[in-house]
Formats: sequence, C-alpha cells, structure tokens
Amino acid sequence: MSATAAPLRNVERARPAASPARTLKLAEALAGYMLAGPAFLLLIVLFILPVFAVFVIAATDWQFGARSLDFVGLANFREIFGDEGFRISLMNTIVYVLIVVPGTVILGLAIALLIESGRSWRAFYRAVHFLPYMATLAAMAIAWEALLHPTIGLLNQTLAALGLPTANWLRDENTVLPVLAAIGIWQNLGFAMVLFLAGLKSIPQDLYDAADIDGADLWLDRLVNVTLPMLGPVTMFVVIVVALKAFESFDTVQILTQGGPGHASEVLLYTLYRESFEYLRTGYGASVTVVFLVIVVALTLIQARIMDRRVHYQ
Repeated sequence: MSATAAPLRNVERARPAASPARTLKLAEALAGYMLAGPAFLLLIVLFILPVFAVFVIAATDWQFGARSLDFVGLANFREIFGDEGFRISLMNTIVYVLIVVPGTVILGLAIALLIESGRSWRAFYRAVHFLPYMATLAAMAIAWEALLHPTIGLLNQTLAALGLPTANWLRDENTVLPVLAAIGIWQNLGFAMVLFLAGLKSIPQDLYDAADIDGADLWLDRLVNVTLPMLGPVTMFVVIVVALKAFESFDTVQILTQGGPGHASEVLLYTLYRESFEYLRTGYGASVTVVFLVIVVALTLIQARIMDRRVHYQ
C-alpha cells in the first residue's frame, strides 16, 4: 500500500502548477466575455433576430393579427416588382435622395465655411442652423404645413405680395416631392454643418501657409487645393449618413401628404407602413422591407467603395 502511494505522491509533486500569467489571461478573457455578453445578447435580440424574422415573414402570406399563415416562397417579391405603385414609390425615393443628399452636403459645407470665416456670433449661427436637426420633426412638419397653406400660408402670401405666382405646394403633383425634399434638406442641414465645422477645425494652418507660398492665395484656390481634399473623410461620412436618413424619410410624408396626391409623394417606408399596418398585408410589407434593406446596404457599400478611393486621409 505504501509502495503504491509513494509514486503517486511523486507524480503530484512533479505536476506543474498553473502559471500566474495563464491564470491572469483566463481571468481577463472571462471578464471580457462577461462585459461583452449583455451587449451581444441585446444585439441578437434587437437586431439579428428581427431581421431574420422579416426574411421569414416575407416568404409567407401572413396578415397582421391572423393566427395562421402559408408559405408562398418568392410570390410576394414577384408581386412587388410587378406592382406599378411600388415602382412609383421606388422612383420617388430615388428622386428624393438625389435632391436631399447633394443639397444638404453643398449647403452644409457653404454655411460651415461662412461661419468659420467670420469672427463673431459663431456660437449663435451654429445653434440657429443646428436647431432644426434637434427639433421634433412631427412638430416641425405641422409648422411647415401652416407655412405652405395654399391660402393663408406665409409663403403664398409673400409671393402674392410680390406679384409672383402661387401654388398649392403639398397638393400639386409637380411640387410636392421637391417641397418634401426641401424640408429634408432643412432638417439635415445642421448635422452636415456641424461635421464640416469639425473637419475645418482639424485642417492644419501649415497647409494653408504652404499653399500661399505656392501661389494659391485666392480663396477658390485654397478651397480646391487644401480645404476640399482635407475634408474628404468628413464628406464621405456626411454623404453616407444623410443618404441613409433620406432613404428613411417617413414622418413628413405621413403628416403632410399621406403619399398624395395620387402616389406623387409616396416613398418606400410609407409603402411599407401602408401595406403592413393599413392593409394588414404583413407578408407583402416584409418583402418590401427586404427589398428596402438590400437597396440601402448595396448603395451604402457602393458609396463607401467609390468615395474611399478619392478620400485623402491625414
């Protein structure tokens, strides 16, 4: 008995103890998993699972509130691309984005340059232009509805006083979408301005001094050769974020026009809402969501890939 126990005790003495470094590494890894675990769980519950559920519902004929559904495969997608209303909504969304994004970027940069070139009231001008971005869009849409009223609205009264033609801005098929795009530019202008101001602050003065030495002493030369190239990363970020917000436009359409007149102001998110919660065609609405997600993700990746090649990183 003692002869057998002695070799076992010798083996236990020879077995190396866990190193302190390895124990510390395991403790750090465990702490990292514990800290990241709740966020990862919320990411799965709030983002990944809903997206998966949308793809599943898009392949069914489920109606909101119904207790049964049938698998229909790609039938909803075939119906979407054969629907004239969806094509009009898609084209309206594209036109809206093509107006809002360049308008917001150009005006935001222009206002940022004007504020940065001034010597006084900078904080006041920044606050005034950033206020629309912070305001509740629903409340602002009601204010815009009063401003654009065909008879008592301030805009038409001003035009009439100047002897200029007036219009029913929100009920005319030719004006409703540009007016909504102008409201979108107005709302996102402060966001773009603040980012461009931050980008202008980060440009070293040495670059402007070097440009002066090289003969670029005019403001346009300094803008083209120094300011715009150095604002490349900021511009790319502003374009992508504003484009995403433009694609997500819904509040102003719902409050001001409800997609009318006809389908002249209907955009993709409003189509999604109408099909899912007014017509209760949840399967069809989910398929619209899938198409919307694919378009947004594809355009974002294309924008990032194209603009990244032209961006100068410091």
